[in-house]
Amino acid sequence: MSSSDTAFAGSIPELYERYLVPLIFAPYATDLAARARRHQPSDVLEIAAGTGAVTRRLVDDLPPSTRIVSTDLNQAMLDVASRRGTARPVTWQRADAMALPFADASFDLVVCQFGAMFFPDRPKAYAEVRRVLRPGGRFLFNVWDTLDENDFPRVVLEALRQQFAAQPPTFMQRIPHGYADPDVIRRDLIAGGFRHSPEIVSVGAPSYADSAQLVAIAFCQATPMRAEIEALGSEALDTATRVAEDALIEEFGAGPVTGRIRAHVIEVRL
Repeated sequence: MSSSDTAFAGSIPELYERYLVPLIFAPYATDLAARARRHQPSDVLEIAAGTGAVTRRLVDDLPPSTRIVSTDLNQAMLDVASRRGTARPVTWQRADAMALPFADASFDLVVCQFGAMFFPDRPKAYAEVRRVLRPGGRFLFNVWDTLDENDFPRVVLEALRQQFAAQPPTFMQRIPHGYADPDVIRRDLIAGGFRHSPEIVSVGAPSYADSAQLVAIAFCQATPMRAEIEALGSEALDTATRVAEDALIEEFGAGPVTGRIRAHVIEVRL
């Protein structure tokens, strides 16, 4: 993993919130918040909160008495989240999942949406989650399934591989869709100190956009793959976005467009 793989900077946070959240993250934010509600937590920690898609759903779904602390490694993402705001106050705090700045047994639920793929040492991150959980607490998170099960990024990546054959961007398959094996996830949780068997379910959903162009912008310009593309030349980002749009139009039409998305949802008890 390179430093650019976790760089949500510049215009990326705003574009991420505008394009990616409604495209692929919102359905799973609703799903995670509903699962969280069933446990009636009193103190919730969210890690890798991004621009707050899950945080906003937690605020809506959990009682006002529930304390919510939402963290992310990237301050720029949290800045967008805090500006967007929530229906009631939450605590926004920059935090590294490798070394959470919280006391032992501080929370009865830890939630993470599509962040585990970015952890440089997943067992270490899971050990930190275990440390801050109270006995009987829960860790609830999700990760993307393989590219074969996620239509839009698959089509975009195939187009970019053809366009930039000498040095194709690899971020999408390495990071967002590179942690899709349930057996590997189970082993990492055990290595992190979790002793109960996790429940892992696969959840599919439709993904919608008004146009293929919006999908191309979302994946080429609103993810860290942007850095890989921009390194290929001054006009590479515009070229990549256009090529991706053309490939999406060929597969799904100009718009509105619909594609499959699929993720694994993991829940494990301390």
